[in-house]
Amino acid sequence: MPDRILVIDDEPQITRVLRAALTAQRFDVRTANDPEEGLLLFRDWLPDLVVTDLMMPGLSGVEVCRAIRAQSAIPIVVLSVRDHERSKVEALDAGADDYVTKPFSIQELLARVRAHLRRAPERATSALQAGDFVVDAEAHTITVLGKPVHLTPKEFELLLHLANHAGKVMTHRVLLTSVWGSQSAHQPEYLRVFIGQLRKKLEAETGKQYIQTEPWVGYRFIPEGWSGNEE
Repeated sequence: MPDRILVIDDEPQITRVLRAALTAQRFDVRTANDPEEGLLLFRDWLPDLVVTDLMMPGLSGVEVCRAIRAQSAIPIVVLSVRDHERSKVEALDAGADDYVTKPFSIQELLARVRAHLRRAPERATSALQAGDFVVDAEAHTITVLGKPVHLTPKEFELLLHLANHAGKVMTHRVLLTSVWGSQSAHQPEYLRVFIGQLRKKLEAETGKQYIQTEPWVGYRFIPEGWSGNEE
């Protein structure tokens, strides 16, 4: 079965172009020019990935992200003419996995879609055990001190990459390139948002701090927990 992709954008020209480009890549595509119609399609059709515009009449793309994320962990790619950091952080905080600025290259968007639909490249054949953590890449599950933790696909991929290099400092550039691709190597706001989300979820379950900030360099994952100062 081909992967299902839902495109939500109030510009008919954008939805026509994306439908043609994605269909040519053998994806099963449906489109909506109204965000409320898009959410109805999402609930009825259950797509594997959603591409949504940020600025739309009625519900905004941020509200669409929140509505989808409340029900599903599927990848969400946001399109927007806004290129400033505040808009990107707001979309990522609402549950988006990626942010593409208009005008955009169709080939770049297709590459990002394929990357989000692929399984993470760094997968183990058995569960990875590290300190308080058991990360099963194949089953896409994580437990901390025996308790399951629900993560979005990008949160899981980021944590898996950190866990595979536990105790080592991973630079911002390496993490961005490994998890989001080379085109996102200069998007530090991605890391700030997703590291913050990971910390909240992991600390809510255990009260421990597992991700250490290395100022101006990157992050270090300490699976036994860490009690130092955080930035």
